[in-house]
Amino acid sequence: MGYDEVLTHLGGFGRYQKKIYVLLCLPAISCAFHKLAGVFLLATPDYRCQLPFEADNVTYQLPPELMSMAYPMDSFSKKYSTCTYLDANFTDEYMNGGTPAKEVASCDHWIYDRSKFESSTVTEWDLVCDRNWLRASADSLFMVGVMLGSIIFGWLSDKYGRKPIFFASLVTQVIFGVLAGIAPEFFTYTIARILVGATTSGVFLVAYVIAMEMVGPKDRLYAGVVCMMFFSVGYMLTAGFAYFIHDWRTLQIALTLPGILFMTYWWLIPESSRWLISNNRPSEAITLIKKVAKSNKVTVPEDVLDKLVEEDKAALESDKNEPKPSLIDVFKHPNLRRKALLIFFDWFVNSGTYYGLSWNTNNLGGNPLLNFVISGFVEIPAYSFLLLTLNRWGRRTILCGCMIFAGVMLLSTMLVPSNMPWLIVVLAMLGKLAITSSYGTVYVFSAEQFPTVIRNVALGAASTSARVGGILAPYFNLLGDYWKPLPLLIFGAMAFAGGLLSLMLPETHNQKLPETIADGENFGKVKVMPGEEGRRGDVENKTAEEMQVLNAAHLNGDAPRSVVENANEKRAANDEDE
Repeated sequence: MGYDEVLTHLGGFGRYQKKIYVLLCLPAISCAFHKLAGVFLLATPDYRCQLPFEADNVTYQLPPELMSMAYPMDSFSKKYSTCTYLDANFTDEYMNGGTPAKEVASCDHWIYDRSKFESSTVTEWDLVCDRNWLRASADSLFMVGVMLGSIIFGWLSDKYGRKPIFFASLVTQVIFGVLAGIAPEFFTYTIARILVGATTSGVFLVAYVIAMEMVGPKDRLYAGVVCMMFFSVGYMLTAGFAYFIHDWRTLQIALTLPGILFMTYWWLIPESSRWLISNNRPSEAITLIKKVAKSNKVTVPEDVLDKLVEEDKAALESDKNEPKPSLIDVFKHPNLRRKALLIFFDWFVNSGTYYGLSWNTNNLGGNPLLNFVISGFVEIPAYSFLLLTLNRWGRRTILCGCMIFAGVMLLSTMLVPSNMPWLIVVLAMLGKLAITSSYGTVYVFSAEQFPTVIRNVALGAASTSARVGGILAPYFNLLGDYWKPLPLLIFGAMAFAGGLLSLMLPETHNQKLPETIADGENFGKVKVMPGEEGRRGDVENKTAEEMQVLNAAHLNGDAPRSVVENANEKRAANDEDE
């Protein structure tokens, strides 16, 4: 029977569940603030060397004739150097028609164009030229924090409960978010941002799990995607903060303070009933179930509650006796190993391209704030597209099609004339839309490729591949300092290659999911015998359950263990009934 049967008696997605669901989706907005804030906190305006005779309050602009007398021409970019200047005396005679000096000197101070970005960590700590790698490292280390947080907070929430870990993460996020805003130097700022990155996993991932664990199977597909749309709303709102707040310290603190509002959830948000039951606290779970039933004006029969507790105890005993599979089992079999490597690469590409494009909006040309808002807005139709097509066109079709389309759009940017920056923005945003859809698809597609006995372990490894892509993305964007189109070309090439390689994966739509290692090895290698295909209705129900974690991995790195296992147990029960 399982807890899903109890949810049917509670009305599936009733009044109480809807209220709690909306409350738990709101933290996605706050987490988006922190994940995308680096675009503005680490913004790099145009800059030039401060010349020896210039005071600290000089403006960025210099007449063209003075530029030629002050700076050497960069042979690669064909622009005046921003990291060296001509080693001259800069007398009036020299500046008014003398012969340009041949020797150059390295800069130690810079003048910034503050017309677009009044203040950022880059302008305060001079993270340019031979220090520009620090800028990329700040975003990269933030993603390291996200990866560690998904592992640590996921384990803690399974061990100590969803609710206490949610609030511990929230308090930590607010404290270190403010600390990042008052950091006296770059090292403290970076450490604070790493911890904030870790807490985005604890805040959103745990809130997401609580929400999904109280939603019925038929509603999880839409509930999961709508929750991701809240993240996209937070994405766009980040630009609103940046529009009104031009000082990076004030911006960092302003983006952090809304998290204080969620502390009121202590009196509003319950512990997960599923977690209470699985941790041998059935009386608390039943009390909560009755509270929900009262709010929804329904009644749950006592025999249903009694059977729920009995079945869960039996499941716990069964889990204790079953050996736990390891990732090594995936690599022992050639077909399973090939599929796993392809899937890991897809996760790496999707994550790296998604975050790379999200963090690269300042380098596309035009209005950086408008570019950023468009980059967030295109995620709404991208997720809506999945709702309409994923169960109709098949997973492989959507994944391959979206990745190839994203690759073509991004690679096409190298053909755009320099006097048409708007076209580069259009192509980049089309690529962002497509990669968002493929990122949503790769989770479901991956979950269906791996056999049940190894699914959770394999998805954890795939998620780690995604974090590696996110960690490397800032360094790819750094290459834009040397040639602006290069990051888009790298992301486009990876997406195009990933889309083509994914054609080697078997389609999983309307197919019976592999259960054992042997099933996984044979899946896609041998033809399915007539009568063994999964019925369309069964597949769609299964998809709804697995889509509940559609983008928990997208944001946080790891799927919630209990959610995936619940979907597996539900499927196993259905197979036995058949």
